[in-house]
Amino acid sequence: MTISAIEVNHLKQAPAAEGVLPAVLGRWSARSFAGRDVSPTDLRKVFEAARWAASSYNEQPWRFLVGTRNSMTYKKIFSTLIGFNQSWAGAAPVLILGTANTKFSHNGTDNRNALYDLGAATSYLTLQAAALGLTTHQMAGFDPVAARQALEIPEDYALGAVIALGYQGEPSALTNTDLIAQETTPRTRKPLNEFVLSFWGEPANLG
Repeated sequence: MTISAIEVNHLKQAPAAEGVLPAVLGRWSARSFAGRDVSPTDLRKVFEAARWAASSYNEQPWRFLVGTRNSMTYKKIFSTLIGFNQSWAGAAPVLILGTANTKFSHNGTDNRNALYDLGAATSYLTLQAAALGLTTHQMAGFDPVAARQALEIPEDYALGAVIALGYQGEPSALTNTDLIAQETTPRTRKPLNEFVLSFWGEPANLG
């Protein structure tokens, strides 16, 4: 028997780590979304968090295209998703496409950190969502050419990911056993000594 959404949420929590923000430990990428809509107030909060992310020269190159359920923007974003993502993402009440201006506004030169800064803003967004009891799932699986055309995105803007946002749903609502298995499997991460280094190939001593 498939476990409940509450049980899945408990299963997905990262192990407690002293001093780490609860939203960091509790954020995970659900694919099952409940029918409940996200209030405009909470939607504003997640973008207010993204607003305060750091960026090169304080350029704030990110632009988020936001579609709420049944809106034209939602339908356009959804139409660009690959079939696998369409099989579950249509239940999410909000779809967001993140983009980043690859030119600095003050001098028109290339901003090689634009996507990095978009990623930082998106991380703030997802953590604020988690703090509000929302769930997010970021997707690389969409057609960027179709998205650029459908949403009339200028060529100077690089496309990041599509984000599904809403409230966690029951895993049993997913359409096949593979999706349910992914939804109900505990999260894992590499240990710190694999990616925190004192020099290349040598783990840093973190005490």
